[in-house]
Amino acid sequence: MSVEVHIDWASETHLVGRLYTADRSPAASFEYAPEWLDRSGAFAIDPTSLPLGPGALHSPTLFSAIHDCGPDRWGRVLIERAVRKHVLDRKPYQDLDYVLALNDDSRIGALRFRRDETGHFLATGDGKVPPLVRLAALLRATDAIHGETETATDLRFLLGAGSPLGGARPKATVSLADGRLAIAKFPKSDDVRDIAAGEILALTLARQAGITVADHRLVAVGRKNISVITRFDRADVQRIPFLSANSLIGLRLTEPGAYTLLADGIRQFGHDIAADLREIWRRLIFSLLASNYDDHLRNHGFLMRAPGRWALSPAYDLNPVPEIERAHTPKTAISEDQETPTLDAALRAAPRFGLKPAEARAILCEVFAAVSGWRQAAKKLRLKAGTVDAYSTAFEHLLMDEAKALT
Repeated sequence: MSVEVHIDWASETHLVGRLYTADRSPAASFEYAPEWLDRSGAFAIDPTSLPLGPGALHSPTLFSAIHDCGPDRWGRVLIERAVRKHVLDRKPYQDLDYVLALNDDSRIGALRFRRDETGHFLATGDGKVPPLVRLAALLRATDAIHGETETATDLRFLLGAGSPLGGARPKATVSLADGRLAIAKFPKSDDVRDIAAGEILALTLARQAGITVADHRLVAVGRKNISVITRFDRADVQRIPFLSANSLIGLRLTEPGAYTLLADGIRQFGHDIAADLREIWRRLIFSLLASNYDDHLRNHGFLMRAPGRWALSPAYDLNPVPEIERAHTPKTAISEDQETPTLDAALRAAPRFGLKPAEARAILCEVFAAVSGWRQAAKKLRLKAGTVDAYSTAFEHLLMDEAKALT
């Protein structure tokens, strides 16, 4: 298979290069287009796995920047069900098939794909992202997927809404009243707690802790809550290039990462290096105190703010995990030494983030103060008493006691 790769940048769509894959093979090749290489201000779409330069580049798997444009586990389920019900014609044999099956209108980031210069961008949609008022219909469709009772209409509806980055939970792109795009995340029938309420609570606390977070709201549909997170990869209608942290530092999907490796990536490719180093250390402390255990490096993102220079995106996918569930939840290591994530380990690593001891402790104090007020924040969000109880061990634990002693 061969496809053109384009990018939206500076209010124009540019041909960047061509991507090649062999039938039923995970391997891929890419070559930058001569007109892109000759362009003033040209940049690499992936600084680690696709460095800018002439000639073909090869990978045993799909290049990271391309993979970031594709669906998560939820999106893959939709695509596979759609093939079985003949909603989609092409069976996905390789990762690129999944990428190309997503709606171009709502695909994450600024990369776009087409077969040739006369074709349309893949996959074609009707350009009508469902409005927020259709959350109830989207929820019914996702419930049908989980109950394996979905119809072809349900699948067309959900695939048309796209499946943005991150995780296995059901989600869709929706449009807000002001025209901005947002991600709606839906509950699952087997949830043992209100996941949406926990995410909105964590994002609220993170903002109070001085962290830049995506705009967010909790929306009730009947007796269920849905979290709605404003997309940060759009500025009005303009697309903004996006890379996961995993891709920025060149990790394969299954490779463990570390916050210190992320700090090194910021130094190498960052736009506002000092500010982002402080910000990522603040997020590290917040993840420890708010029990945000599912913070693998695909749950950190970067947006291109200048040619070839990447800045931390607003924080997203912050999910407090109660103590009983932590044994089965991954936790990103603080450093390459794979130390147990503790406050002492974080403070020892602070110089890697450009922080002096006094600066690190000041940030710790600010984050601790915000997380300590979690019950008041939950009350303002009008969370149910049972939901608050379910999250108590996520915010009241030994690390919080240690933080109190250090502040």
